[in-house]
This record gives sequence, structure tokens and C-alpha cells, in this order.
Amino acid sequence: MTERLRIVIGQLNFLVGDIDGNTDKMIEAMTTARDAMQADLMVFPELSMTAYPPEDLLLRTDLYEQVETGLQCILNSVTGIDVVIGYPCLQAGKRYNAAAVLHEKTIVATYFKQTLPNYAVFDEERYFIAGTETCIFDVKGYRLGLTICEDLWQPHAVQQAVGQGAELIININASPFHSNKKQERMRIAKARVQENKVPIVYVNQVGGQDELVFDGGSFAMDAAGNVFTSAREFEEELVLVEFDGGVSGPQPVARPLHQNNNLEKRVYQALVMGVHDYVHKNRFPGVVIGLSGGIDSALTCVIAVDALGADKVEVVLMPSQYTADMSLEDAREEAEILGMQNVCEISVTNIFQAVLSSLEEEFSGLSADTTEENIQARIRGMLLMAISNKSGKLVLTTGNKSEMAVGYATLYGDMAGGFAVIKDVPKTLVYRLAQYRNSVSMAIPQRIIEREPSAELAPEQKDSDSLPPYETLDPIIERYVELDESAEAIVEAGYDADIVRSVVAMIDRNEYKRRQAAPGVRISAKAFGRDRRYPITSGFRHRL
Repeated sequence: MTERLRIVIGQLNFLVGDIDGNTDKMIEAMTTARDAMQADLMVFPELSMTAYPPEDLLLRTDLYEQVETGLQCILNSVTGIDVVIGYPCLQAGKRYNAAAVLHEKTIVATYFKQTLPNYAVFDEERYFIAGTETCIFDVKGYRLGLTICEDLWQPHAVQQAVGQGAELIININASPFHSNKKQERMRIAKARVQENKVPIVYVNQVGGQDELVFDGGSFAMDAAGNVFTSAREFEEELVLVEFDGGVSGPQPVARPLHQNNNLEKRVYQALVMGVHDYVHKNRFPGVVIGLSGGIDSALTCVIAVDALGADKVEVVLMPSQYTADMSLEDAREEAEILGMQNVCEISVTNIFQAVLSSLEEEFSGLSADTTEENIQARIRGMLLMAISNKSGKLVLTTGNKSEMAVGYATLYGDMAGGFAVIKDVPKTLVYRLAQYRNSVSMAIPQRIIEREPSAELAPEQKDSDSLPPYETLDPIIERYVELDESAEAIVEAGYDADIVRSVVAMIDRNEYKRRQAAPGVRISAKAFGRDRRYPITSGFRHRL
């Protein structure tokens, strides 16, 4: 009978490019796993040495010098436990997404990722050469096959490892969050298990990196396709996975599972983590937000407070002649509920009139239109950026995905800022997230959730004056942007042809705005930015 195998998953939050810091973090985790958890094997995520995605840092030769130093430091620091570490490898002028197996101050095996993703947010073919060889290594008499992330999503690498004797698959990942990703991972892992009849230990990174959020959620699945150990989502954690030997292969030892199947909760956690890590990893002292009394800024504000603490969030109320009294009342109420002390109010009315006076001759004989509305938004953006420049705080913009899709946002106005928290959150989901957050504890006044949305840039203005109802708009955006459906197919699905034609035209026309938008947390399968790269100048037209 083979001895019990104790594997510790290092689900950690690394900082891209911080090789010294990441190395120290791994050494600390390895020491804890060995001494406190009696682990035989410690497994870290994909490219854990540099964190993921390092992007064009991978083109720098000095990066690989630092990686080599970090690997040597780990080799020299910890004995008595085997380790799997992900790192970029430069060999004979070729770059590989690699993993090393460390045993008693020696690299005993190296694996090069075979399946390089080159879709959505992934650009690995830009940087890496695909490996071709499997990697099998022994720990306490168990034969382990090593794979990296996308290798699990195609059958070949796992089949190859099992064909060469692997009785347990270790799969190290840097798999970013989107709203359906958890189900996709489970489906893919179960398919590989059913094909090969071996358990899988799935190790994922956690933390925010620019617009990506890695949700962790590492797990171990037995040879029948059942999850028997899992890590928490959106948290750093060292997780123990155990196997006993048996004639039919490694037998899992079940441990408590961490289940989180509430979509709104998981999206909210992703947004909080994205804000927290972007602010802290970039060393901003805090954030500043224009709090309007509307649903978008209200949700952005509570996310920021949950991520950073009320003392790190400054809100600015910037009323104009078109701002309703209830907007100011609701904004002040939210700030009070959240215990915020850093609240100020700056009227934009006099500044607006001064700008109009300066432009009086230029605008002579021309009627008022959206120009005057945009001036107000740009004044607010200027004020927030001035506060940011003086204080060093990061401006959080408050536009949602519905608005960003159709251009219902002002360039250099409400789009001005450093991080766009809810830019990938459709308006209908904004409301659901607000209700979810209030179910945890009261944060957003109910009147903000219930009132009809308005930009308040003109008398009696409502979003519905310019846009279809969000219940109609959001599904059209999802079909056209995320699912790449044609306008014709959307109409065939039952949507009004005139509305579809208008919405699709607005989406296409406003690519230039989105190209200049701040980065923000990705929560969908296809966000604007890294996921969706459309030309600004284009003669393509839809035939409806």
C-alpha cells in the first residue's frame, strides 16, 4: 500500500513582474506547507514566478535573468518538500511557458506548455513556443503528470501523460474570471477525467491584474468526476489535498467544500477584488468618485468602500441647475450609511455659465444640443482630475457596459479617470448587484434603485429619451458584442428591426470612445478592450 500523499495548493495573489516579492511569497508558503501542513508536494499556479499575464515583459531578456535568480533562491531556501513552480523559460533563444519540479535543491523535471491559447484575453502565441513532450514525476511512489492551464481544455496533453503512466494529473492555471467560467472549468475537467479515469488537481491563481480578475476556486476532482476538495473563491489560501494509495490508483480523501453558486455575489466579489488590487498594487493612497445620486455611481461607491475602506474613498457631489434635490439627498444618505467622512460638494453651475459665456460668440445662432450637456460632464471630469492631481488619489469612473456600448458617455467627461469599475457590467446587472449588496447590509438607498435613471444634464432628462429600455437594450448588446450574432440574427430572435439597427449602429460608431476609456474589471466572456478588437475606421455595414 502506497503511503498517503499530501499535496498543498498554493492559491496566492501575485504581482506581475515582482519576481523578488513573488519568490518570497512562495518560500513562505512552502515553509508553511512543509512545517504546519506536513505536505509532500507544494503546487503553485501557472507562471507564478512572474504572475500572469506578464505580457511584453516576456520580451525582455533581463526578466529571465531575474527569474533564474528567483528559481535559484527557492532551490536554496527550502528542502523537505517537493515543489511545482510556473515560470517563463528562455532556452536556445526560444521562450516557453514552463513548469519546474523541484526536489532537494534540484530541478528534477521541466514541462513546456503544449496548448497555447490565442483567443479572448490570451496572446500566448505572441510570446511562447509550444512544447511537445509530457512530464511525469514521482512523489512517494505516485506517478504524477504535469500540465499547464489550456492543456486541460484539449484532450491531447492529458491523454499523453496518462498513456505514459500518470495516475494523477496536476494542472496549474492562471484562469481569469468571467460570470460563467466556473461552470466551464468544471465541465472541461470532468470531460478529461471521464476520458482518462484519473483524478485531477486544478490549481488557480487569485487576484486582480489590470482588467483581469483571477478568482482562484482551485479544486481536486476524483476519477469519477466528483469534486472532493475545493478552495474559496477570491481569497488567498493554502489548501490540503490528500490521496491514499490503492490498487485502482490514488484514492481521494474528502475535505470540506466551499460552494459559491450565487452569480451576483461572485460578480460583486470580482469587482471588489479588481478595485482593491488595482489601487494597492499601483500604490494609490485612495480613490475619488463623483457621487451623483444615481445607481451607477452609488454601486461604484459601495464597491470602493468594500474594497478599500471608507477612509480611502473621497466622494464629490457636483450639482448643476438640472440636478434634482432627491439626487443630492440620496448621495448624502449613501455616504452617511457607509460612514464616509471625506465628502465635499462643488457646484458646477457657475463654471458652466462661465464656459457658455466664453463660447457665446462661437455658438452664436446655434441652438442648444448635446454640446451643452457634454460641457457639464467635462467640467465634472476636470474637477475630479484636479482633485486627483493634487491628492494622488485615483479617479474611479462610473459608466456601465450598456452606456459604454452605445456611447451614452462623454469623452473627457464622465469617462475621465483611471479605472472604470463597472464598465463591463450591463445596466440590468447593475440593479441586481445593488439589490444583492443591500441584502448583505444596507448600503444604497432604495430610492436610488427604484427611480428612473437620468444623466441630469438637461431639464426633465431620462435615459429612456435616448435609449431603448435596458431590458431590451442589454440582450441586444450581449448578442451583438459577446455572442457575435449578426443584426439579422438578432431580429430573427424577436427583436424590433429598427431598434436593432439603431443599437448596432451606435455600438459600431462609438468604438473611438471605448478605445480611449480607462481599464476596468472584466466580468463577462467578452469585454470591450482586450477581448473585442474592432477597427475605428471601417466601411463594414450590416444588411437589414
